Amino acid sequence: MDEYATDFIRNVVLVGHGGSGKTSLVEAMLHVTGATTRLGRVDDGSTIADFEDEERNRQMSISTAMVACVYEDYKINLLDTPGFTDFVGEVKSALQVADAAIIVVDAVAGIEVGTELVWDYCNEHNLPRFIVINKMDRDNANYSRALSSVQQLASDKKLIPVALPWGEKSDFKGIIGMLTQKARPGSGGETEDIPEDYENTVTIARTELEEAAAEGDDELLMRYLDGETLSPDEIEHGFKQAVLSGSCAPVLVASATESIGIVPLLLGITRYLPSPTENLYAGSDKDADTDTVQAQDSGPQGIFAFKTTADPFVGKLTYLKVMSGILESDTRIQNHTRKTEERIGTLHVMRGKEQIPVKLLHSGDLGTIAKLSNTATGDSLGDKNNPLYFRAAVYPGSLYAVAVRPRTQADSTKMGPTLTRLSEEDPTLSWRNEPSTKQTILEGMGDQHIDIALKRAEQKFGTSLDISTPKVPYRESITGSGDSQYRHKKQSGGAGQFGEVHMHIEPLTSANMDSDGDENFCFKNKVFGGAISANFMPAIEKGIRNVLTDGAVAGFPMEKIFVAITDGKEHPVDSKPIAFEIAAREAFKLAVSNASPVLLEPIMLIDITVPESNMGDVMSDLNSRRARVQGMDSISGKSVVTAEVPLAEVQRYVTDLRSITQGRGVFSLKYLRHEHVPSHLAQTVIDEAKSDSKDE
Repeated sequence: MDEYATDFIRNVVLVGHGGSGKTSLVEAMLHVTGATTRLGRVDDGSTIADFEDEERNRQMSISTAMVACVYEDYKINLLDTPGFTDFVGEVKSALQVADAAIIVVDAVAGIEVGTELVWDYCNEHNLPRFIVINKMDRDNANYSRALSSVQQLASDKKLIPVALPWGEKSDFKGIIGMLTQKARPGSGGETEDIPEDYENTVTIARTELEEAAAEGDDELLMRYLDGETLSPDEIEHGFKQAVLSGSCAPVLVASATESIGIVPLLLGITRYLPSPTENLYAGSDKDADTDTVQAQDSGPQGIFAFKTTADPFVGKLTYLKVMSGILESDTRIQNHTRKTEERIGTLHVMRGKEQIPVKLLHSGDLGTIAKLSNTATGDSLGDKNNPLYFRAAVYPGSLYAVAVRPRTQADSTKMGPTLTRLSEEDPTLSWRNEPSTKQTILEGMGDQHIDIALKRAEQKFGTSLDISTPKVPYRESITGSGDSQYRHKKQSGGAGQFGEVHMHIEPLTSANMDSDGDENFCFKNKVFGGAISANFMPAIEKGIRNVLTDGAVAGFPMEKIFVAITDGKEHPVDSKPIAFEIAAREAFKLAVSNASPVLLEPIMLIDITVPESNMGDVMSDLNSRRARVQGMDSISGKSVVTAEVPLAEVQRYVTDLRSITQGRGVFSLKYLRHEHVPSHLAQTVIDEAKSDSKDE
């Protein structure tokens, strides 16, 4: 592929609700620009952007695809993102490096849940944007209804139709351009006069467009208000300024599967969306007050890694953006985030899974490098002597967790490295070992997200994993004091075993805690007169600590326990450390049973944002989950509820909330503390834990 200077590069992310036609639109643009010889279709798995097996099987995008095409000497880097909310991490990564967005809307359904979400994400990044009403050839397509729903998206932006549909449903034959005031049949490469029956509609729409263009430039606005007629060039200039400033968003129409209206979209991208030089990127050298970096070849070298994938043939593949300076093949580069040096091999430009080698990438361009050993998503790289750091995307916390276990013995050795590789690829995936339940926990954004991660583990890394609902990490403690004694005596011929331990236990508080000791356990030797030799005390403490780890009630770890050894007996011949360890263990269990033991459950802070119309249903559902509402607020027309709720009640809340709010509700969870399990529920938990222990 040829080199393209920064002014001739456009980085555009396609976002929208699942099924709105983003991938088909990318395919149509590739076909019209001559990058492909046939038009691929999602239905038969022949698209360039959906190249993974899972994407073809499910007929949906599950990761961001980078697709480069060329139109009129402009290089357009298209970022095709998933529409399903489980894959929000992929959308966030793409938005971080895009200079503009195309929001794709289904002409039949209009604005959907996913459209509202991505609109808000684009607002977070202040991205100039187009709206494309796609699928205008569908039987139930309704342009007026779709446009009306689109215009309700924002009150702070004017959504201006710049391309009207020429026909509708099966009669959709092209578009009528407001800027050129010409009709464009088919893909839009040729122009002709506007049909007479559209002239009145065009006049009204043209007036609205001229007003928006005038508002984009103060000088033009004054002349427009004075009654002057603006020239076509002035209208184009003013309209571009309005788009770049975000005061207006053009609305276009298309049918991706029929390649109708594609050329006007490409023209719009090259003429009205910004090049990287027209954007300032958040970044700094950590030594100066500067917080923005401009994309220019003469600037200091600054590279941002926004995505990482594991390719079974190539290995690790790092997707990057040249934020400043240039990047050449076969050089060395410093990873400022990791403080290590990386060797750059051949640079590539991506077209789906096809890797097109290039000698260098200019400022603002996107590309990939294979086999960077230390670089991860969100890292900043560049010149060792002039470091630039860029802000990584902020990803939402995990909402859905499963316990994973290896299917076979061979899988057990590969499970850890496989989960680590998956988490490197997808920042919204994470895994950890939960010591209290002895389970490996994999966390993500939803059931589909986890399911696809497990399929990738099997297909890419050959690791088969089984899943189950995670056990709640309960804990055990005591609320009163208890005394006990236990004698361990064993005679089996020869040397025997003997040890007797008397102990007192009570809740650990600031009053009986060592100032520099363990905040969950305190052990004291209060034996007087040498009833138990001091050299047996470590064995006694070890026996107690074993029970602390494994629990005395239901098998969960214990906390906040003070233990004092008050008396005991030993035998001059038969007493051994193992005897006192066993005696201490059993004495501690007896003492716990006498000290009013309780079960503790994790309490989470949950923040829920839902449309006001769903507030009643959400509050009713929270009450059924033993939640304690801490506060309510209203932000941008949506209700925000903050509550404390037991983890046991919200393990699958992501699915339930989507059902209650038709997918419009979002939430976050944060651990607060452990609290007593209500007595009427505690026995059920204990019985289940004992049953699980027997099964194991």
